[in-house]
Amino acid sequence: MATNRTNETHPHALTEWCEDGERLYANALRTGRIARAEVEAAPCLMEFALLHPDPDETDWLLPVPPSVVLAQRLNAIEREISERRRLSTDLAGAFEPFMALSAQVTAATDSVRVLEGLDRINAALDLATAQCQHEVLTVQPSARHPERRLIEGLERDRPLIERGVRIRTLYQHTARYSPERLAYVDQFADGKAEYRTIDELVERLIICDETVAFIPVREDRQVALELRHPGLVSYLVKVFEFMWNRAVPLSAGAPYETAPDGITDIQHSIAKLLVEGHVDEAIARRLGMNVRTCRAHIAKLATALGSGSRAQLGYLIAQSGILNQDHPGAADDGGA
Repeated sequence: MATNRTNETHPHALTEWCEDGERLYANALRTGRIARAEVEAAPCLMEFALLHPDPDETDWLLPVPPSVVLAQRLNAIEREISERRRLSTDLAGAFEPFMALSAQVTAATDSVRVLEGLDRINAALDLATAQCQHEVLTVQPSARHPERRLIEGLERDRPLIERGVRIRTLYQHTARYSPERLAYVDQFADGKAEYRTIDELVERLIICDETVAFIPVREDRQVALELRHPGLVSYLVKVFEFMWNRAVPLSAGAPYETAPDGITDIQHSIAKLLVEGHVDEAIARRLGMNVRTCRAHIAKLATALGSGSRAQLGYLIAQSGILNQDHPGAADDGGA
């Protein structure tokens, strides 16, 4: 019988004695028996089996010792607890084979996290850089950045430099002609920051301590991926080092000097993209310059090769052999 079972006409739990039941049960224990008529005021005593009929006199009831009542109730509870424990053990055993699989899925999910919105992206970047202890690698395709963005960059990079963290940053060659970008770089002229430029970069990339990387997902940079998978981060580090080794130190001077063939490095890069069939807008975007500057370089390239039309320019580039010549400041076509 359940511990808290109640009587419909005199409802209360066994753990909540009514005044009549408490008084009558105590009297029955003291005298050894109690008249059946007296118990009518407390039917709970019979409901909870605290009294039983006297086999010799039907008008009297005998009390059940409290130790016996307690043992009966506790035994029922202990059996229920044992059954619950067995059930919990069986459930744990049934699901145990799936726990390892779930842990693997969770680890894989945690290794690639989607960050939507500049606030979430910047918060994740701030946390990663705050935890960085050794080195930050960044790829920053050239673009005009508002003053606010440059101030945010200073606030993020300065503490890194002060903690002795090394920063290596890749820009495109066009960054050499951005007063804002040069002023930003001058802020860390005496620190552990290194800057190099290359003619073409694909997209923005930030890597902290070779453990976490950030890459944009959309062109508006409102969605980014936070990568913590060791294999992915290691691959991106190799990509960065490949570009870094082919880049020109920012302190080395302008890379647009005219080569012996009369073609500057930037014009060499433009010539390569022209032959690949890219339009002016795409070339300008890939090389980090505005379309007007790109077209001015194309015009100089055409003059140097003696071209009278765009179609002829592509032919002359292919025939001139300039794409087979080594231009140190131009992108290398080798594999990663």
